[in-house]
Amino acid sequence: MIEWVPLAGGARPVPRPVAAPLVWAGAFGGALVLVALLNGVVGAGRPGLALAVLSLLAAVLGLCARFTAAPGTAVLCWLSLNGFAVPPAGTLTWAGRRDALWLACLLGATLVGTALARLRHARAAYRRLTAATGPEGPESYDA
Repeated sequence: MIEWVPLAGGARPVPRPVAAPLVWAGAFGGALVLVALLNGVVGAGRPGLALAVLSLLAAVLGLCARFTAAPGTAVLCWLSLNGFAVPPAGTLTWAGRRDALWLACLLGATLVGTALARLRHARAAYRRLTAATGPEGPESYDA
């Protein structure tokens, strides 16, 4: 007879982040869609707006990713920004300070999103653990 036994026992205080390749796929596809949408609605040649939108995407993707996925996420968002939001579209260029600043902004947004998620998960885990094992509150002293 087969007996089913759970592999992970006990409470998992912090949820596991999404695998890096899935985050990178989201960054690649999401960045292309957002840049195409911005170029269609607002028009091409607005890299500042595209940088802000892609930074928001990078921060949202950072909420479910590991810290090690941040550089790849930033580079994939930058490729879409540089390749399709800056004229001439479809041509990758490197403009020194500008592109280094854009990469730093995208990397910072991803790291901030990841750090915020880790802090939120850690606080929730701390509350669950202290509520389960902590001292009894004043409500339990009904006499």
